[in-house]
Amino acid sequence: MDKTLSPVSQSEQDARSSDRGSGGDGTHPISSVANNPRIRRRNRMITSCLECRRRKLKCDKSHPCTNCTKFSRDCVFLAPALDSASQLKLTEIKEKMGSLERVLEHDVAMMGSQTASKKGGVLRNAHFGEDIDFAPEPEDEKNLEPSPLAVVDAVYDDDADDDIMDLGIQLGKLRLTDRLGGFFRPRMSEELSTALNDSRLDKRSPSEKSESPSQVKSKLQSFLAPGPTYIAPTSSFFFSSGKHGTSLIDFLPSKLAADRLLQQYWFAVHPISRSVHRPSFQRRYDTFWHEVQLGIEPVGSLQAVVFAAMFSGVVSMPEDVINSDFGVAKKDLVENFQQGTETALGRANILRTTKVESLQAFVMYLIPLCRDQMSRSHSALTGTAIRLAECMGLHRDGTEYGIGPLETHVRRLVWYQLCFLDIRTCEAQGPRPGIREEEFDTKLPLNVNELDMEGSPPLTESVTRWTDMTLPLIRMECNEMHRVIWMDRPRLQQKKMSLTALLGKIENFRNEMRDKYIPMLDERIPLHRYARSTMDLLCVRMHIMVLHRYHNSVPQAIPDRLRQIILTSGTEQLEIAMEMETSASFKPWVWYTGAYQQYQTAFLLLVEIWAFPQRKEADRIWTCLDYVFEIPSYLSRGQKARTILTEIRDRIGVYQDARKLRAPKGMVRHIGVQPTGSKGVTREASHSPGSIELMPSPPDSNDHASPHSEPVPLSPLKNEVPSIENGPQGLYTNTPAFPAPKMNANDDLMADIDWNLLLFHKNHFLSLAYIVRDNAIRKRYDARRKITEVKLELTRDPLFGQSGDKFRKGTGAVEQGLVFDPRFRLQQRGFAEITASMR
Repeated sequence: MDKTLSPVSQSEQDARSSDRGSGGDGTHPISSVANNPRIRRRNRMITSCLECRRRKLKCDKSHPCTNCTKFSRDCVFLAPALDSASQLKLTEIKEKMGSLERVLEHDVAMMGSQTASKKGGVLRNAHFGEDIDFAPEPEDEKNLEPSPLAVVDAVYDDDADDDIMDLGIQLGKLRLTDRLGGFFRPRMSEELSTALNDSRLDKRSPSEKSESPSQVKSKLQSFLAPGPTYIAPTSSFFFSSGKHGTSLIDFLPSKLAADRLLQQYWFAVHPISRSVHRPSFQRRYDTFWHEVQLGIEPVGSLQAVVFAAMFSGVVSMPEDVINSDFGVAKKDLVENFQQGTETALGRANILRTTKVESLQAFVMYLIPLCRDQMSRSHSALTGTAIRLAECMGLHRDGTEYGIGPLETHVRRLVWYQLCFLDIRTCEAQGPRPGIREEEFDTKLPLNVNELDMEGSPPLTESVTRWTDMTLPLIRMECNEMHRVIWMDRPRLQQKKMSLTALLGKIENFRNEMRDKYIPMLDERIPLHRYARSTMDLLCVRMHIMVLHRYHNSVPQAIPDRLRQIILTSGTEQLEIAMEMETSASFKPWVWYTGAYQQYQTAFLLLVEIWAFPQRKEADRIWTCLDYVFEIPSYLSRGQKARTILTEIRDRIGVYQDARKLRAPKGMVRHIGVQPTGSKGVTREASHSPGSIELMPSPPDSNDHASPHSEPVPLSPLKNEVPSIENGPQGLYTNTPAFPAPKMNANDDLMADIDWNLLLFHKNHFLSLAYIVRDNAIRKRYDARRKITEVKLELTRDPLFGQSGDKFRKGTGAVEQGLVFDPRFRLQQRGFAEITASMR
C-alpha cells in the first residue's frame, strides 16, 4: 500500500491552524471566517475503486479490479475528473461548507449557556438541544406508527347543527367530545362498533347476550346538555355598540358582600391560580371602594379586575355556602358577576387596550370558565387574549425593558396563566397551541413571597423553600413541559425522535421536579400535599399524552414495555384525580380539579381492561372506572365494560351525526385493521387490546348505513351456520336451503374468499377459515356479521402425516366429504388452490 503523503504547504498549515482557532478569542465566528485567509483544499483525483478505498487496499485500477473480482464485490469507480471550472466550483462549495460547519459548532456550544439562563426552572435541562435525535431507535419502535384514526385538524359540513352544544357527551364524570387526548377521532363510533362486534372479545354467555345492556340510558337523558360547572361566555363586551346601557350599580354588591367574595378569592383561587400581586391588588381594591363611596366611577380597568376577582370567588364557593351567606342560588350569583365582569371589560375597551390591568382582568375572567367543560368560544377568547398579550409585549421579559421588579412579576404571572389556558383550550377544542416556546423569552416568576417583592431592596433571586409562588410555579413548569410534548409530537411522526428518547426526557424532567420541589413540601400542611398531588398528576399525564396515539398503532402493535407505561401511569393518574376530588383537606380547591384532567384516560384503560380482563392492575383500574362511570355495582366487570362502551358508542354517534364532522378520505380503510407483531406477522388469533378499531374490513365509501344498526341477513330465509363434524368424512348438517344462483363458466370462485381470515396455527393443529359472501350484498358493512362461515379442522389423523403424498390424499378425502351451500359450490380447481396455499 502506498503510504506516501503529499507535501503540505506552509500556507495550508496556517489555514488549518486558523480553522482550529476560529472563535476562540471571543469574536463571532462569521467575522473570524471573513478575516481568515482562504482555505486551500487538495482536489487530487481519486482513481481507486470505492471498495479498495474503504478497505484500504491497493487497487490495480482495472475494471473490475483484482481485489473486487477475487472477493466477488461490486467494483465501483468515481466519475471522471471534472473540468477546471467545475473543479473550482466544487472547491468553493467545500469552503462554504467548512465555514458553515464552524459557525454551527460555535452556535451549538453557545446554546447551552444561553438557554440555561433564559427562562429558569427545571425545563431548561429537559428539552433544549438538537432538532434531530441521533440516538439509535429501539428495534421494537422501528415500525411503530401513530394511529391514522387520530388527526390534528377537523373539517365540518356546512349543514351541521350549530344549535347543538359542542361540549360532547357526558357519561358519569367523563366528558368526551370528538377529540380524544388532543386529537380528533371522527370515526370513533365506527371504531367502537367494530370492537364490540368482534366475536373473539365477546365472552358473554347466551343468557347475557339476550339481556339489554342499556342500564345507563335512563340515568342521563340529556347527555348532550352542559353540566353544572359549565359557564358559557358571551360576546357582549366584544361586539357592543359602545353605548353601555347598564351601570356599575346594577351588578355591584354591598361592601360587606364584596369583602366576603374577596376573602373567598384569597382562600380558594389565589393560592392555586395566581394572577395578581396580593398587596398591590388590595390597595387597588381599597381605591375602588373609596371612589364608589365618593360617587366617582372607577376607571374601566379597575372595575374589570375587581369584578373578575369577585366572579372567581363566586365560582369557587360551594352551593350550600352561597345559600347560607347570600340567600340566593349559586347560578344566579354567578350570572350576575359574569355579566358585571363582561360589562366592565367592555368599558375598559379590552380589544384595543394597552393596560396590563385590563388584560389581567380578562385572564382572571377566563380562569373559572376554562375548566373541565369548554366550547369553541372559550378557545376563541383565549386566542384573543394571547394576541392582545403579544401586542402588549408580555411575551418579552420586563427586565429587558427596564421595568421594575413588581410590574415584571405581574406581567410574568399573566403571561404564564395564558400559557396554561392555551394548552388547556388546545386539548379541549384544538387544533394546536398558539404559543410556541421559541417565540417568547418571558422568564418564570421568582419563587419568593409576595411581601418580599416590596422589600427594600426587593428580592431578585428565587429561594429554595416554600413560598407563596411554589405551587403556581409547579403548575407553570409542568405546563411548559406539556407544551414541549405538543411540539415534539410532529418530530415523533417524522422519525426525528424516538418514543424512548421523549419518554426519557419526561422522566428526567419528572426526577428534577421532585428533586427541586419535594424538599420544600411539608406533608402535614394541606396546601403542600395538594401541590405534591398536582405535580404528580401533571407529570404522569405526560406519558399518556405521548403514548395514547400509539396504543392502537396499525402497522405494528405497541411493545409491551410501552403498554405497561400506559397502564401504570394511567392508573396512577386516575387515583390521584380521585384523591384530589374526594379528600376533605383538598375541598377548598376541588372546584379547579377539572382543569388538570378530564378522565379521558379512563376510556383508554377501559378498552384495555375489556380486552384483557385478567391483568394484574385490574382491581385498581376497576376501582377507578367504577368511580368515573358510576355503573351499577351488581353488574359483572364484563357487563360493565360492554355497557359503558355501548353507551359511549351510541352517544358519540348521535353527537358526531349532529356535528357533521368529516374524516379524511383515507381514514376509513384503517378501521378494523389489526396491528402486526414485532416480526411482521399479523396478529389474527391474539387480539390487540388497545386497538379500538379491530376485526372487520372498513365499510365501503358508498355505504351510508349506521355502523351500529341491525345487521342485514344474507337471505330472507333462516340464516344458519352449518355444523361440522370432525374428521375427513364428516358432512355438514342443517345446511340452509338457499336458492342456487346462476353460475357462469368464467366466474372466479376464489374471488369471494376472504383471505384475511385464513388462520394458520401450529403444526399439530391447522385451521383454514374462508368466507363466501353473497354478491348482492357484498358492499354492505353490517352484513359481515351474518355471512355463511365454513371452517375445516384438520386434526392429527394418520392421513395428515408429514409426507406430501399422505397430505394430498387427506385433502382429497376431505374434498369428497365437503358439502357446501349449492350457491357456492367449490370446484376441484378452487379447492386445489386453497390446499396449495396451505402448503
